[in-house]
Amino acid sequence: MFRFPLFIAMTLIIAFGGGIMISLYALNATAGFGAIKLGAWEAFPELQTESADPYAKSHRARAGRLLYGSAEGLMFTAKVDDAGDRLNAGCSYRITGQTPPARIWTLFTADNSGNPASLRPGLPGAMNSWIVLRQPDSSFSIEISARARPGNWLALPAAGTFQLVLTLFDTPTAGSSGVIDLAMPKLQKTGCGNA
Repeated sequence: MFRFPLFIAMTLIIAFGGGIMISLYALNATAGFGAIKLGAWEAFPELQTESADPYAKSHRARAGRLLYGSAEGLMFTAKVDDAGDRLNAGCSYRITGQTPPARIWTLFTADNSGNPASLRPGLPGAMNSWIVLRQPDSSFSIEISARARPGNWLALPAAGTFQLVLTLFDTPTAGSSGVIDLAMPKLQKTGCGNA
């Protein structure tokens, strides 16, 4: 007598539960369409505009992050180095070159969700265009490693994979279609382990 209603209830639970889980997976799997990849750096120029696709709108609403206007800022992330290897806290890296024109830029180490990485207190996990040491030609070199380095240095989390987030604020390139022609800083692995 209760088999048929129990069968219907189980079917509905599986259908709705499976649908919700697949939807959450789709939202977590991508930040949207229209990515631009420049070396190791990846950006979604339309992510924060009205013309963003529905997945991007859902992704940013779920994350609850501050949105920049099309000319206010552009965020680049790097999950791999220039050779295509995943960024790992057990290795050391070097960023060299210049950023595209911007009034100010920030760079920080982040976990895989894009949140600032958990570091020991007192270690530098972020840098910006005001405090970076530059060469006479305005280029810079930033060391990224678990051990302290002279000059520009960003600390890494204790273990695991991470990503770098470079945000350009008040940049003329954010609102233009010439984003694909930008020259981004190089991101190279300099060694792993104690090297």
